[in-house]
Amino acid sequence: MNYIGIDIGGTKCVAILGEESGGTWKIKEKIMFNTAGKTPANVLTKFDSFIKKITSEYKIEGIGISCGGPLDSKNGVILSPPNLPGWDEVRITEHFQSQWGIKTFLQNDANACALAEWKYGAGKDCKDMVFLTFGTGLGAGIIANGRLICGASNMAGEVGHIRLRKTGPVGYGKHGSFEGFCSGGGIAQLGVAAINAELKNGRSPKLLSVVNGDTKQITAKLIGNLADGGDDLCLRIYEKCGTMLGEGLSIIIDLLNPEAIVLGSIYMRSEHLLRAAAMRVIEKEALSYSRKACELRPAELGERLGDIAALSVATGEFKGVYNDGKTY
Repeated sequence: MNYIGIDIGGTKCVAILGEESGGTWKIKEKIMFNTAGKTPANVLTKFDSFIKKITSEYKIEGIGISCGGPLDSKNGVILSPPNLPGWDEVRITEHFQSQWGIKTFLQNDANACALAEWKYGAGKDCKDMVFLTFGTGLGAGIIANGRLICGASNMAGEVGHIRLRKTGPVGYGKHGSFEGFCSGGGIAQLGVAAINAELKNGRSPKLLSVVNGDTKQITAKLIGNLADGGDDLCLRIYEKCGTMLGEGLSIIIDLLNPEAIVLGSIYMRSEHLLRAAAMRVIEKEALSYSRKACELRPAELGERLGDIAALSVATGEFKGVYNDGKTY
């Protein structure tokens, strides 16, 4: 069966035609374009052009939309995501359903990725699983007893907002938050702080020279690459990130008792720099029975994760559970 997946991000938008067969996805067609400088109407017009072409050639069973929150997934409304200025109260599922007569579903990106890894990736053997985005930001999608947990206002899983320290790098608008320590932006902030500490002690680190003194050019990927090359400062930065990751994961393990925590993006790329430090903390902090039942796993779907996440939403097979006990 054929489905259309739509991924709306602050940097780029993607639309995909995918065919599911035998528990795997085949990507048949795909378009990508920049989000910046485009109004919601501009973006929807581009998606409509893609859908018009696809529906002239294929029968489409459903459309799935993955987008950063906050969202009202139950009613199919994009509320006002901070990375999508101007996207206020956009009734996006209503738009596609009325325009094309195709069932359309909306989920935030963490939940969509959780569904994809649960059905097709690292969590497919689990009934209880947590997925962490661990990319530009940090969010979680929670699968409990084979169901996606959404919460009273569709905000379940916003673990990046948990404060781990009174001070520290900023994430989710909060100093010392889980996202502040464990995200691309947070690792870059740790890098700048480490440079400043080195300079204060009369040392000029390699990380500073690589960016020619421009700390705005520091990224988690750059720090990771230097750590892979043996740079001591960058290894210590990832050690700190891994330690804080362990603290955050210990909270999740104690609260949710999952079989697996699947981590995407940065962890998928740099597990070898993060896992040992995280596990040392988990061994000390998490309840032993819960800890022993849980595995840390890198996401399996790799660069295909975003595409398959949107397509997973399109199937409409998942069940989201709200505080009223109803599913959709």
